[in-house]
Amino acid sequence: MKLYSYFRSSAAYRVRIALNLKGLAYEYAPIHLLRDGGQQLKPEYRELNPDGIVPTFIDGDHVLTQSLAIIEYLEETHPEPALLPGTPLDRAFIRSIALQVACEIHPVDNLRVLKYLKHTLQVGDEAKDEWYRHWLESGFESLEKRLANDPRVGKLCFGNTPTLADLCLVPQVFNARRFNIDMSRYPTIERIADHAAQIDAFARAAPGQQPDAE
Repeated sequence: MKLYSYFRSSAAYRVRIALNLKGLAYEYAPIHLLRDGGQQLKPEYRELNPDGIVPTFIDGDHVLTQSLAIIEYLEETHPEPALLPGTPLDRAFIRSIALQVACEIHPVDNLRVLKYLKHTLQVGDEAKDEWYRHWLESGFESLEKRLANDPRVGKLCFGNTPTLADLCLVPQVFNARRFNIDMSRYPTIERIADHAAQIDAFARAAPGQQPDAE
């Protein structure tokens, strides 16, 4: 198994947590999203992943892209420990949290969008950062309400066992803190992320622990 990753990529971060939770050894292949004009845009990498993004996951002769698809592949091929436990309704809840982060919050704030704002639309750094904060805070406001009011939430998003929801939430909290967002406004999200950070699989997947960390 091989994972093409960038230490600060939240999408790659999700996959690293999944691999660690399932106890799967893998080769880490760094792809620097800023160096050399963006190594993810080089022809040799785009042969693997035409989108020019990370992560890309290799299992034998198979090439997989998109973090949630990779994680669900790992869930189906290595089902223990389960990242999608519970009833169909519970799994829908877990997926809805994961998708709120991965499809609603993250895409408008990822590096490609921020670079386009700055370099193509000539948006200044202050306005670019305000864009980031606006969309992340908007998403966290609704997510906080959901997590604070659902009885299925425990120390983590679903009880006390890591699920797909936590794999998406924790990297997004890391990003929020990088942009100095006041997490005390989202106490449930903050509590869950802080608890997860104490779990070994999450701690080893953290950006600062990766071979390409700067």
